[in-house]
Amino acid sequence: MSTLEFTRQYQKKIPYIAHLGMLTEALGEGTARLSLQVTPQLTNSFGTVHGGAIMSLLDVTLCTAARTLHPDSMGVVTIDMSTSFIGGGSGDRLLAEARVLRDGRSMIFVEGEAKNADGSLVAKAIATVRVRLKEKN
Repeated sequence: MSTLEFTRQYQKKIPYIAHLGMLTEALGEGTARLSLQVTPQLTNSFGTVHGGAIMSLLDVTLCTAARTLHPDSMGVVTIDMSTSFIGGGSGDRLLAEARVLRDGRSMIFVEGEAKNADGSLVAKAIATVRVRLKEKN
């Protein structure tokens, strides 16, 4: 099974990802690109994508990039994430890309951005995630 297919199968275990309609588009070593189909339920009173949906997309993308470097772990969890909103999310799809800045044994530093389909920047995020190692027998 390819890393991309493994990730898609793993993410099916996370109902929230399916609920929001996120899709893993591409993976590399320490990188990830995910998309979010924009529906009316994900918009705010201004008609743009709600900040919570944007942060969710960024969080999953950042963690997915980190997980590519630790495929044998139980997973990764976000310890801290800082997000700056730069423009409104609009159109029918958002794209997020993330890359690992530094990989440690248990802590990983990642950054990423969310963009509209036309390439305009919506938000940037930086996070620290922790690797959940498998229990030793």
